[in-house]
Amino acid sequence: MKTIGVIGGMSWESSAEYYRLLNRYAKTRLGGHHNARSLMLTVDFADIEEHQRAGTWDALGVQMAEAATQLERGGAEIVLLATNTMHRVCASIEAAISIPFLHIADPTGAALKAAGVTRAGLLGTRYTMEQDFYVGRLRGHHGIEAVAPGERDRADVHRIIYEELCHGVVTAQSRNVYQRVIEDLKARGAQAVILGCTEITLLIGPDDSALPVFDTTALHAQAAVDWALAG
Repeated sequence: MKTIGVIGGMSWESSAEYYRLLNRYAKTRLGGHHNARSLMLTVDFADIEEHQRAGTWDALGVQMAEAATQLERGGAEIVLLATNTMHRVCASIEAAISIPFLHIADPTGAALKAAGVTRAGLLGTRYTMEQDFYVGRLRGHHGIEAVAPGERDRADVHRIIYEELCHGVVTAQSRNVYQRVIEDLKARGAQAVILGCTEITLLIGPDDSALPVFDTTALHAQAAVDWALAG
């Protein structure tokens, strides 16, 4: 099995979920006492979040590129960025390393396409929902139209991620907010919902949603294990 490198810490709550999923999928595939061969480099999310709010994405690109090169020097054979939002700077990562980079939108887009979904609701940070780096990738590479919630709902979804989920706080009240937003996306013609932030899986599962759920965290981790075992 090849070694999977993970840039984590954004937030560490979802990075812990990545670690669990990578090992669970490897054990499912290989059985016995097997687990994934992996390296994880965790950054300090306080600094990352400050740059996000300031819009200083070039500085974030430098940090992510440095993290990726550290993983490559440590023996990683593929790099995962364990966050949807920071794929805003994935070009900086790809330019800095000589090993493959697995974009989080690609396993999700492939799964949506395989399920016959062409229009999906998108939940995530406001950066992911409002900027083109993610929805453009889904549209251009996979033919998926991603539909974001309205302005007020986007604000609620974003706030719950940063003020609650990133701190490990999961409440029924916030789950109800997300469920209402998903219901609205369904009314607007969404055939499924993308959990487009790696923390949302802590709050919303298949049984909580009026639409089929496509969890980017789980799909990303599974695709990484598939790649690591492919040859």
